[in-house]
Amino acid sequence: MRHRALLFGTLVAVIGLLFLDGAFHTANILSQTAVAQEEGAAPAPAPAAGGGNADEPAKKLNALAWLYKSLGPFYLIVFLSLSFTLVALLVMNLLAARRENVCPVSLVEGFEAHLNEKQYQEAYELAKSDESFLGQVLSAGLAKLSAGYAQAIEAMQEVGEEENMKLEHRLSYMALIGTLSPMVGLFGTVDGMIRAFSVIATTATTPKASDLAMGISTALFTTLVGLAIAIPALAAYNILKNRIARLVLEVGILSEGLMSRFEKPEQE
Repeated sequence: MRHRALLFGTLVAVIGLLFLDGAFHTANILSQTAVAQEEGAAPAPAPAAGGGNADEPAKKLNALAWLYKSLGPFYLIVFLSLSFTLVALLVMNLLAARRENVCPVSLVEGFEAHLNEKQYQEAYELAKSDESFLGQVLSAGLAKLSAGYAQAIEAMQEVGEEENMKLEHRLSYMALIGTLSPMVGLFGTVDGMIRAFSVIATTATTPKASDLAMGISTALFTTLVGLAIAIPALAAYNILKNRIARLVLEVGILSEGLMSRFEKPEQE
């Protein structure tokens, strides 16, 4: 199931990359076409009665090209890498946080039925063959049961902490992306403002607004894209973290409840 989740997340990331690459490529071609038409066209006539609406389609076509030029190759690659990694991690963590993958009902029912019939070996094999969180915990407890109930509970706790660490470790990368994205955006903001002020510093006369526009747009777009990645990343991280914590608590309650029948012989 984990390999399937990784494959699905990678597929989603690749599809998104191809889609955005095609969109930027198309926008760039349209932008070049529009520029070529403007250069080859006759001087523009006076505005029509409609208020000059003829220029609006060209501005809409150049929006993605403007974004591409403002970000540049460096910021574009960084933000695309962060966003596609976030999508892959989100899909993987969503699949890993499903109840069927953490504490499946079929495992609980089958394990309890084997215990009721005192088929302990079958119960152990059932738990061992199950790759879920609960299956690993129950199999560890049964494996140490011969050494005593206390040792079995301790083994279950160790395996539970290890499995919980695996879930939180993969989930923490989403929080890392949510922290890094605004920092990259802030870096781009400072970089863009430095570019804009360098135009003022190196120009003897008053610079044109168009000369300052590229640096300012870089500063604003990097901040915008950084926040657009960070907000859903942090929101998804906290939601999934709470869900995993609730499922881990449920695993602990179920596993101790199933193994509690072995506590009395230990006390006697």
